Amino acid sequence: MPENTLPVVELQGHHILETIQRLERRILERFPGSGLGRVSAQLGQLAGAAEAEIERLRKPLWLPRIGAALGILGILVIAEEVLRHGMPGSVVVGNLSDFLQASEAAVNLVILLVIGIYFMVSLETRFKRRIALKALYRLRSIIHIVDMHQLTKDPVFADAPVETATASSPKRGFTRFELVRYLDYCSEMLSLSSKVAALYVQHLNDPVVLEAVNEVESLAASLTHKIWQKILILDAAHASEATRRG
Repeated sequence: MPENTLPVVELQGHHILETIQRLERRILERFPGSGLGRVSAQLGQLAGAAEAEIERLRKPLWLPRIGAALGILGILVIAEEVLRHGMPGSVVVGNLSDFLQASEAAVNLVILLVIGIYFMVSLETRFKRRIALKALYRLRSIIHIVDMHQLTKDPVFADAPVETATASSPKRGFTRFELVRYLDYCSEMLSLSSKVAALYVQHLNDPVVLEAVNEVESLAASLTHKIWQKILILDAAHASEATRRG
């Protein structure tokens, strides 16, 4: 197939949502009534809302565009009035000082015009940016909540006797297999959170949003690495135990 006819590959929001919903069912089937299942449901709600928001962000926002056009028109009218009433009919430069003052006033006026027009032109982009950043902040919260759920899942105490626990120790009722599955579900949820965040930069070319998405992905990746360290410890302990029995 010629290179210029290759199909565009991009993330599909509805596929991500289906994967999240399937993960939620898996969690509830394995750990009925667990808080992690409720977090997965919240992530599914954010993914569903993200798909609708992104569809909206892909289209022109006519209200900010109309406001920007009216604002630019108002700036030009004000500038024209300033030039008409603020400057004499004939400019006579008597000396160098007068010339410099007139030049400075003209430069300041041009700078203010450029700033005002740029502010109006970027109005739609900043409106879309605010919507995207608000959603990304919610995804960051989900990621931190997932981290809180796996925080007390210490592989060292997977098969520890109950007598070793204190009154304030967290409940450790999981077997080694269940603990691995729980940690794996947390890892999948973090990855899916990153995928939902990545949806916002597919059709929104904004450096601020791109930086926020990169931060979400970096946070999820670092926490996933921590989770997989726990899984590796559990696998190593299982292999060591199997060797001793063999």
